[in-house]
Amino acid sequence: MRFWIGKILICLLAAGSLSSCANSRDIQNMAYVTALGIDYVNGEYKTYIQVLNFSNIARSENTSLGQKVPIWIGTGHGKTLALSLSDTNATSQFPLFWGHLKAIVLSENLMKRGGKETYATLNRYYQIRYNVLVFGTKDRMEDILTQKSIFNLSPLDTIMYTSAQNHSQSPYIIASYGNRLIANMNEPGNSLYMPSITINKDTWLEDKATRGMFQMNGAYFFDKGSLVNWMSIAELKGLRWATEKISKTTLQVPLEEGNEGAIQFGHPRMKVIPKVQSNGDVKFDLKVTAKGTIRDSDNATIPELEKRAEQAIQEEIKETYRVGLAKHCDPFQMEETLYRQRPRLFHQLTKGGFFFLNERSLGAVQVTVKITSTGKYKEIVK
Repeated sequence: MRFWIGKILICLLAAGSLSSCANSRDIQNMAYVTALGIDYVNGEYKTYIQVLNFSNIARSENTSLGQKVPIWIGTGHGKTLALSLSDTNATSQFPLFWGHLKAIVLSENLMKRGGKETYATLNRYYQIRYNVLVFGTKDRMEDILTQKSIFNLSPLDTIMYTSAQNHSQSPYIIASYGNRLIANMNEPGNSLYMPSITINKDTWLEDKATRGMFQMNGAYFFDKGSLVNWMSIAELKGLRWATEKISKTTLQVPLEEGNEGAIQFGHPRMKVIPKVQSNGDVKFDLKVTAKGTIRDSDNATIPELEKRAEQAIQEEIKETYRVGLAKHCDPFQMEETLYRQRPRLFHQLTKGGFFFLNERSLGAVQVTVKITSTGKYKEIVK
């Protein structure tokens, strides 16, 4: 009997020495940060913290579609980013949990100042993960962080929170994770770009009232961590043929007599081939292969559609290169390709950190288009 009593006492003493859950918090008593906006105004950092409550956005069979989801935005300011974030913590009624941060939006003012301090501060905080999507914007930060999705769903159901191309909402540019941006920030020859996001107020109506929706409207280009310039979505049309991750993009194909066809492409491939000339210059040949499905043929033959599509793609690539050249941007990452294949020559051409591409740098643009399907309508191959 004494033996069993002794065992029980030992177990009770051991249980008393274990750490308890007294300091743990219920999940409903925490504020979950889902997006962070950072601006730099009048010599100070200004931060915008988007906070959502999971009880309002959780999906269940009782979810009322279209019910408005409140979005809370906390703001703070300070001489450093850390002080600005602490300024918001001081007035938060619940502890802020950063483990669900999914997107970071940077203003143009901040990017002109440089983003190294921003990344250094955020990456020191153990709750923030590396796979956070990063965007730039020209819009007001309050508008971006309070934008809802279609059917008044929460911001988590918008393209700002997913890296995958959502049908045709992101036809040319794929969202970038923060860890990839950091890894490429100091890479020689890497013309880093960051997608820019805006609110399109011209497409959707709720009854008769206009409703804005997120849209990627361009990209910011960087060199050695410094902002170089911005290119619009129209100027970046040629970039889609260098982005293999693009699942769907539609090309309008000009035909005879002012008519047009349409071909939907997916996962195009581009190969950049640097060729050193006898005078020491480098020309870059581009080889593109793309497979597509006919969406509108206007009774044109498949060989004609393929030929016309190849010409249209060539022109898009050349136009994007011309605009990028004028803005000192390298959307096709030609400099990086040279650095990987001919590092010594690359360092010679970039001595002093100069942008060495010019109008003669673009060589032959070879495009091969293959139509693999005519859709549900079975056309006769002529």
